[in-house]
Amino acid sequence: MAVRWSLLCRLAALVCLWVLGHTQSENPQIQLRLAGTKRKHNEGRVELYYSGEWGTVCDDDFSIHAAHVVCRQLGFLEATSWYPSAKYGRGEGHIWLDNVHCTGREKTLAECSSNGFGVSDCKHSEDVGVLCSHRRIPGYRFTGALANNIEDLNIQLEDVRVRAILSWQRRRIPVTEGFLEVKEGGRWRQVCSKAWTPMNSRVICGMFGFPGEKKYNVKVYKMVALRRKNKYWGHSMNCTGNEAHVSGCKLGPPPTRKGNATCSLGMPAVVSCVPGRAFAPSPVTGFRKAYRLEQPLVRLKGGASVGEGRVEVLKNGEWGTICDDNWSLRSATVVCRELGFGSAREALTGARLGQGMGPVHMNEVECSGFEKSITECFFNKDALGCSHEEDAAVRCNVPAMGFKDRVRLGGGRNPYEGRVEVLVERNGSLAWGTVCSDSWGTLEAMVVCRQLGLGYASHAFQETWYWPGDTSADDVVMSGVRCSGTEMSLSHCLHHGKHIHCPRGGGRFAAGVSCSESAPDLVLNAQVVEQTTYLEDRPMFMLQCAQEENCLSSTASATTASGYRRLLRFSSQIHNNGQADFRPRATQHSWIWHECHRHYHSMEVFTHYDLFSLNGTKVAEGHKASFCLEDTDCDEGIEKRYACANFGAQGITVGCWDSYRHDIDCQWIDVTDVKPGDYIFQVVINPTYEVAESDYTNNIMKCRCRYDGYRIWTYSCHIGGSLSSDVEDTFPGLLNNHLSYR
Repeated sequence: MAVRWSLLCRLAALVCLWVLGHTQSENPQIQLRLAGTKRKHNEGRVELYYSGEWGTVCDDDFSIHAAHVVCRQLGFLEATSWYPSAKYGRGEGHIWLDNVHCTGREKTLAECSSNGFGVSDCKHSEDVGVLCSHRRIPGYRFTGALANNIEDLNIQLEDVRVRAILSWQRRRIPVTEGFLEVKEGGRWRQVCSKAWTPMNSRVICGMFGFPGEKKYNVKVYKMVALRRKNKYWGHSMNCTGNEAHVSGCKLGPPPTRKGNATCSLGMPAVVSCVPGRAFAPSPVTGFRKAYRLEQPLVRLKGGASVGEGRVEVLKNGEWGTICDDNWSLRSATVVCRELGFGSAREALTGARLGQGMGPVHMNEVECSGFEKSITECFFNKDALGCSHEEDAAVRCNVPAMGFKDRVRLGGGRNPYEGRVEVLVERNGSLAWGTVCSDSWGTLEAMVVCRQLGLGYASHAFQETWYWPGDTSADDVVMSGVRCSGTEMSLSHCLHHGKHIHCPRGGGRFAAGVSCSESAPDLVLNAQVVEQTTYLEDRPMFMLQCAQEENCLSSTASATTASGYRRLLRFSSQIHNNGQADFRPRATQHSWIWHECHRHYHSMEVFTHYDLFSLNGTKVAEGHKASFCLEDTDCDEGIEKRYACANFGAQGITVGCWDSYRHDIDCQWIDVTDVKPGDYIFQVVINPTYEVAESDYTNNIMKCRCRYDGYRIWTYSCHIGGSLSSDVEDTFPGLLNNHLSYR
């Protein structure tokens, strides 16, 4: 009897597991977005993408538990409220879900019980909306092309190209001028010029990464058109000029037919674009006047690729961010064109590309689309209620430069890693080869990952014997590579040219990279440093461990045990404002145990401390290893993940910070030998680029310092890149963290 009962239990368990697995497999993959008449990015009508169409959700039986599921699926920590009766306007199309019941623990709305997809007796007057918390889920990955608040382009003209016709144009990259062609029925067709306008050209240029259109030589193209047999597209376009994509334009009437000609007295429409300064094919007369090198008013920060990043504007000599309330593709396009790119591909909200520092300068930005600068757009000067969790960002259309085709990763386990192989010209032909790993580091790896469109570098490798790659590409074809980290292509970095010099050779010592979609971003809290600086005269007998770790100046070795050292002490609070956790490159088994302080160093050099005279001469210095890299505290709703106790994992979670109190060893500069006067106090985090970050320019902090021989005053502390270049020039030392310790 017992054996039979046991068999029945096992059978029941198997049935339950089968039912559970079958139920889970029936849950379709859906995507959500918040739409409608809304003010902020974290509120709106709930819309669901299913079976190739967007639809809405009915408010019948909807609850705060369902709202929690919606908000978490969109990357927010929780829901604040939900609203019935189409508060954010009535949607269109299908009402995909009705009578939704959630417990609040589901990972996706598809897991909640309902009548089934498309089964509803509701009207769009019952569309449900939600209000989510501003707080993002730390490290949340936005996946898919239909992510929240990316304008859904109803692409009617997917296949559009500008075809270079003249011989001198075909040799230039990027292509900036030629006949406009549309693919219809698998064939490319020209567009009739009869109804073509400069506004149409403006939109086309924006799509292909150019900020504007320009005039062209009509006579030359008429001569070419007469010698060609043209097949015309059966429509015309009617653009206003402020569209971000040609799909936003209306279709005009078809070209008038006269006899057998479908474009009577016309010719193929020609589009001629002005490239941004960074993409100009060669120095052209007039370009220097058009692009004067002045202090920009707008910049992009924290993006992995060229033409993307958090939008920052300069006001009263200080850089600040834009609040994402009402942030739209039209406003984002103004930013992109101002910076020399094309129209905006995406308008991103909710600090999707990392949080900024300092003030929020603009809120509720509204642009017509024709402004020359985002600063000319209407905006609410009162940014109250906006935090850096609402920082606006953009992804711009950039010209096709062909850089991606000149580098590849070989031998990796996935497309994001491998040996770096580059395409170069050798003996009159193009050949693939490897890169010498001498001096290869994180900044060089950053350029490769950007060039391939794979995000940020997570590691740079100087040995790649475990990645065989293509045997025909084993020869070293590039050496001596030194990058600043901002180049668009590895060929733009300094390198040896045709004369290869690689002492270790290639083979197993070829350069390699691994790339990641996200990266951390460490930023020092300047106010904490400014408020905690003071002087301490500390006896030598209390500095034995510090001297052992070289935290004192060189003259300390001659100081007797009864003597003392004068120390400039301060606290530091290092925030991770990026999109990934900051983790030491060294794994735990390779951490170094320091017996005197009785702790492990996960990074031997984590910060540099320097004191400069006003002419830029270094008069004192200090450094500190990562005694214990951990989450001291976090923003509300974020849990600590790293703690050093009991040989625990070290790191800093996104949204958390690591604090080093003023009273711990090596948290100082030894100023015993410094004479009274005015100085610049400088701190640099991650100075050797050991760990990849999305932005290195904000790793540096500077303060003004006055020392009278007894007391010290610290003031005007600020993060690198937070002030205008005019103000920054008055602070000697490093302008940013690039190439500072290489």
